Amino acid sequence: MTSARPYAALLAKGEDRKQRILEVAQRLVTRNGWRNTTLSQIAKEAGVSAAGLLHHFESKEQLLHAVVDARDADDDAHADRTGDLLEQLAHAGERVERAPELVGTYSVLLVENLMPDAPLHDRLLARQQAAIQIVTDLIKRGQDAGRYRNDFDAAIKAVQIVSLVNGLEISWLLDPSVPLAKTIREYANSLMREFAPDATS
Repeated sequence: MTSARPYAALLAKGEDRKQRILEVAQRLVTRNGWRNTTLSQIAKEAGVSAAGLLHHFESKEQLLHAVVDARDADDDAHADRTGDLLEQLAHAGERVERAPELVGTYSVLLVENLMPDAPLHDRLLARQQAAIQIVTDLIKRGQDAGRYRNDFDAAIKAVQIVSLVNGLEISWLLDPSVPLAKTIREYANSLMREFAPDATS
């Protein structure tokens, strides 16, 4: 009877190599930007051949999407989109302690893909719009439940919240001494006071 263990071990080794390539890509993109990072640089630092890298990622653009996939997977694993917005927001800055490379890489990619012809522009625009919609829905849910004031526009406030978090992450990337997690927690606390039903405008 043929054992499946050699195949399983080979599969695991391939996944380890793929993960290593992804981690190196995240680090180099954060440091050099995507346009100044080549596949050959990533392959060399990951300790694989160019052919080995292309076995896992067929193009630079595919690797770029995989980097964003990693950020999305981290968000999905640590977010409760049915819970209270402000409680979730208070923990958003912990990403920098849990996965700093994801914060750095995503911030760089966001800035580098602002123009409509950039490879990730459409995806990141859709992601931004989806994030704003999620926050809008959570605010409206809180308003309907009577936990939040209902005399402000949930959609406008959602744009402000998402934009502020993005901006803080870019500030942290520029200056890692910025206390990102603490700053976002304090911001969430200020919103709790602002959103309270008995708060004045």
